[in-house]
Amino acid sequence: MSAGAPDARDAPATSGRRHERAALAAGIATSLLGAAGVALGVVAVASGVGPVRVGGALPLAGVTLAAGATGGLFLLLTGAVAVAVGAYSAGYERHGSTGPAQLAAVPFFVAAMLLVPLAGSATTFLAAWELMALASLVAILADHARAAVRDAARWYAVMTHLGFVAILLAFVVLGAAGHADALAVLERRAGSLSSSSRDVVFLLSFLGFGAKAGLVPLHVWLPRAHPEAPSPVSALMSAAMVATGVYGIVRIDVEVLGGGPRWWALVVVLAGATSALFGVIQASVSTDLKRLLAYSTTENMGLVTLALGSSMLLADYGERSLATVALVAALVHVVAHAAFKSLAFLGAGAVLFATGLRDLDLLGGLATRMPATTGLFFVAALGASGLPLGAGFVGEWLLVQSLIHSRPGTGTLLALVMPVAVGVVALTTGLGVAAMVKASGIAFLARPRSAEAARAHEVPAAMVAPMATLAAASAVLAVAPSALAPALGRLARELPGHPGSFPQLGLLLRLPGVAGSVSPGLLAVGVVAASGGVVALRALVGRSRRPRGTRAPLWSGGAGALTERMQYTATSFAEPLQRVFDDVLRPDVDVEVGHVEESRYLVERVRYRSRIGDVVEERVFSRVLDGVHAWASLVRRVHNGSVHRYLAIGALALVAAVAVAR
Repeated sequence: MSAGAPDARDAPATSGRRHERAALAAGIATSLLGAAGVALGVVAVASGVGPVRVGGALPLAGVTLAAGATGGLFLLLTGAVAVAVGAYSAGYERHGSTGPAQLAAVPFFVAAMLLVPLAGSATTFLAAWELMALASLVAILADHARAAVRDAARWYAVMTHLGFVAILLAFVVLGAAGHADALAVLERRAGSLSSSSRDVVFLLSFLGFGAKAGLVPLHVWLPRAHPEAPSPVSALMSAAMVATGVYGIVRIDVEVLGGGPRWWALVVVLAGATSALFGVIQASVSTDLKRLLAYSTTENMGLVTLALGSSMLLADYGERSLATVALVAALVHVVAHAAFKSLAFLGAGAVLFATGLRDLDLLGGLATRMPATTGLFFVAALGASGLPLGAGFVGEWLLVQSLIHSRPGTGTLLALVMPVAVGVVALTTGLGVAAMVKASGIAFLARPRSAEAARAHEVPAAMVAPMATLAAASAVLAVAPSALAPALGRLARELPGHPGSFPQLGLLLRLPGVAGSVSPGLLAVGVVAASGGVVALRALVGRSRRPRGTRAPLWSGGAGALTERMQYTATSFAEPLQRVFDDVLRPDVDVEVGHVEESRYLVERVRYRSRIGDVVEERVFSRVLDGVHAWASLVRRVHNGSVHRYLAIGALALVAAVAVAR
């Protein structure tokens, strides 16, 4: 070897240092973009941003930036999540295998998400939306060598671009009818649109934005893409990107169109209720930790959409105060969801970082090995369960209050929809508690069920600190939702149909015009005081009764030492729920019984296998794909290479186009 030539053994170390620097740079860029988004959000909520026009940024149309209180709230949400995810990803990707293209895609992804609520024109909105889709697709393909990742990316690409086509067509109809590109101008002219044009714009835009928000039946990309994407990307997608779908519904269907006939509200309510129930049922039986969290996202976006639809329906019946409460419930919950769901995915990423596992049946015993991650994930699980002291409680409580206080004699449709909606929220909350108990209890408590779980260790402080920040934000939203009051008050006054009768989000949550109130802060103080009293009493009683210096083994009914085979798994925990919802889930169950060779009456082993797919994907989209394949086969027969046939087809198409034009 010549003098000064690098040793081949130094190449992996050099490559590792290069990857660490790239991961650090991508993390810093992501956090800086998030901080810029937070600053712009504060300005937009306080006084608005723009309009600012950059003529040469896009051909012909240029770029127009403008944001009011609605855009400002979603800028704040996206920016805050990006700050935490950027700091986390610098430590998470330090020893990862993500390529430079995928690392660079994450800051671009964040920038595109920030451009969506900043868009002041239809052209700018569509460009930012497509950039967001492409950047997130590249980020998903971090581990593209695996077939599951490529399959998830294909599903995501198809669904997100189908949604984009629907949104594009909606803006084409809206722009052609309103003769403008600026959203502010379209908002002023929306009242002059014909009822058929408004209906087409609503249906297309709700379809496109619903696909991005993960609403059923367009949710099928979530349980595929979220588990296979790197955990920081999953957090951005589930906490921030799906919120852009909610932003689109609020901005276009509520703000620009200004509402519509009652069947619009009914469509939104039904889509939200179906998504909430289907998502939580799938989450309660899922054994993949990240797949469970993905279905939980569908559940929570369903609740947000249910609240938006209820607000539209209540406003149409003249219940302005309750409509504002339902709107505030939707916005509070979408912000809370961003906090606890990003924390949950980062916690799942920490588990994957330490064990390499996502299967709940193989985890367990992480509480003693990863105490910080365990406590922080429990905060996220409490928020997702919708119980008091959790970040999701305030939004769900406001939604229930808006539903149960509607006047019975207002209208038949309202009298039918509101009780059903209350039942949906109650059932969703109960199943959500079961899903989160399974996720946190099976993964972190009891004994480890695999060697990987037994060897787990706490993740670096660079990953714990961002999770702790998100946990603190979740706690603030749970006990002091008044932090959101200024932004939500401005936003509610900005939207049509909400004259400003706003719920008081102080120490005591008070609702306008109805006798409903709750104090999350006092609930927290009471729970902490009661818990402290129980702990102190237990310590006092234990000290007086237990002899010093002796320890008794845990009694196991004479069966010897407890093992991991004696405890619940995620599959066994969910089995009763699987039986209840068998008609919805349609599980594929197989029980194989092996007998001793000498006798058919002596069982040697029993093997139980259960696979639960997505019934919408298997029963709906599989048939759609079969139809596409049949059509492709027909087209392939026509495309046989004959120039004369192609000329004949072109001539027929020209004649048909002329006939339609006339």
